[in-house]
Order: sequence, then structure tokens, then C-alpha cells
Amino acid sequence: MSPTNPPPLKLGVLGVGAIAQLAHLPVLAKMRGVEVVALCDSDGPKARSLADRFQVRDVYTDIDDLLEFDELDAVVIATPNHLHEPQTLRALAAGVHVFCERPLALSARGVERILAAATRAERKVVVANNHRFRSDVQTLQRFLSGGELGRLSGIRAGAYQVTRPSEGWRSRRPEAGGGVFFEHGIPLLDLALWLADFPDPVRVTAHMDRGRGANTVEDSLLVHLECAQGLSLSFDLSWSYIGEEDRWWFEVLSTRGSARLAPLRVVKSLNGRPTDVSPTGAAARESVFIQSYRAELAHLVALVRDETKYEPPTDQVVVHKIAEAIYKSADEGKEIKL
Repeated sequence: MSPTNPPPLKLGVLGVGAIAQLAHLPVLAKMRGVEVVALCDSDGPKARSLADRFQVRDVYTDIDDLLEFDELDAVVIATPNHLHEPQTLRALAAGVHVFCERPLALSARGVERILAAATRAERKVVVANNHRFRSDVQTLQRFLSGGELGRLSGIRAGAYQVTRPSEGWRSRRPEAGGGVFFEHGIPLLDLALWLADFPDPVRVTAHMDRGRGANTVEDSLLVHLECAQGLSLSFDLSWSYIGEEDRWWFEVLSTRGSARLAPLRVVKSLNGRPTDVSPTGAAARESVFIQSYRAELAHLVALVRDETKYEPPTDQVVVHKIAEAIYKSADEGKEIKL
């Protein structure tokens, strides 16, 4: 086979819950140069049904059986949060690359263990921070990195969810890691830090509402994070919002302009007047959500084939250290210095 037409990359998908059904499997089924060879889930009949739907040959209920598949190149891990670290470590030990849904682990130390294991195994780990791959975010990043809006001074972001997740692993702190912040806040924190080029965090204050007991998770969380050079980041999160619909927002404040997402709007100071400089173009044929996963999974394929430069996700250690400081501030009711 010619170098320009390499054999398909063989992937296994671990976990066939909502994100696998909505994003991974539909996207991978249409990607050239990729073959999903097996699904793995503790619910065998459910996995078999999805395998038939997406024309996947094999189904397993145990990760070790999946990892014995000789031709496996990489796995997509889309299981509950507390399984991400142990399953990633087992996959790396088996010599396969890993694409893991966020969070990569439940703690900064867990991320460090994964990074060390990936180095030993000489394999690549990619975290599903899909917001980074959104076309509107990529455009915003170019505005910011080019200095067109001046110095970045603040980011205000939040997510309100009308219906709290049903009782299950997401409601138990040992399995989920946290509540609404782990579900919606960590993706927003990662996006804000990435767009700001990962500034040094200085101090954080946070307030949360959660039930009694060490194992319960928070329903709402307010966060203010101060970073170097006077940059401030604020996050407002709730999954018990009483309203008509879910809300999601992300706004950037700079010395010579501002921008917000969904849809992307950019306003810049020109001759002392605020001017809308938002880029225009044809409407997207698919949702931002699916587009971001398509771009992200294509990036994974390019990394595994050494077609693009790989950078280990060391920035996730920073994300999780900040997350730990946020929970400490909320638990202790005081400012935490980083």
C-alpha cells in the first residue's frame, strides 16, 4: 500500500453512553482512514445494539479483553469520570494510544500519573477538550493571539442547566469528582485558560451549594480566579436552574475590544467608537458540537500517524490544581492562594 494511502487506524470505544452515541460513533463512522473495530461496555446488549447500528464487528464487556485485540491502535475512553485514569493507564500499558473524555483524571496527581505512564509507554494521550476545536473558538483565538483586541483583561463564562442529572454516578462525588463544576465548569476553565495562553494563577475564591455529606456533589458554584498581569476569570454554574431553557455563555474582555461566543461576535474600538468586526461566512452545515468533535478526532488520527506535532497534555495538571483550589475555597469559605 502506498504511503499516501495508509491502512485504516483501528479504534476501540470504551463506554457507549450519551457522548459516544451523540458524538464519537456518528463522527467516527463517517471518517475516512478510521475503523472502529470494537465497542466495550459493561452493558453487553446495549453495546451489541450500537455495534449493529454503526457496523462495528466486535463487542466486549471487559477492557482487558478489548486490549488483547492485536491490531488495536488507539482507544476512545467515554466511561464515567472515575474510570478515566485506571482505564487510560491500562490502555497505555497495553501499548495503545488514548483519546479520553474530560476529565483525564479526578485529580492533578492522577493526571501526572497518566503523563508519566504515557512517557514510559511512548504512547500519546489526547484529552477531549472539544471547545478548543470549535470553528468559532479558533477564530476568536486568532483575534486574541494577534493582539487585535489589545490586552486580555477578563473572561466571564457560565452554564445553567434546567434539569439536574438523574441520580446515578454523576450525583456521587467519589465517582464524578464533583458536580456541576466537573460537568460544565472544567470545560469552561480549560477554554478560558487556553485562550489566555495559560497565565499563572494567583488566587481563587469560590462559593458552592451542595447537600449534606462528603459524597454529595454541588448543584451550583460561583468562582473568581485572579491570574498574573491582572487577568480575572469568573464562572457561574448551576444545574438546578429554574428557567425556561439551558443557558451557556462565554465573553472576553480586552483593552481595545470584546468578544462573545454562540454566536461569535467581536467588537473592536476603532477611532474611539465600538465597531462590530465579527467575521461573516456561510452558515455551518453541522452543529458546533459535532463540528468540534469531528475536528478533534481528525487531530487524534493525525497525531497517531505522526502527521502533526504531539504535545503531552501537561496543561491539564494546571487545570486540575486550580479545580482543587476552587473546591478547597468553597469547602473552607476562604480565598486560596495558588
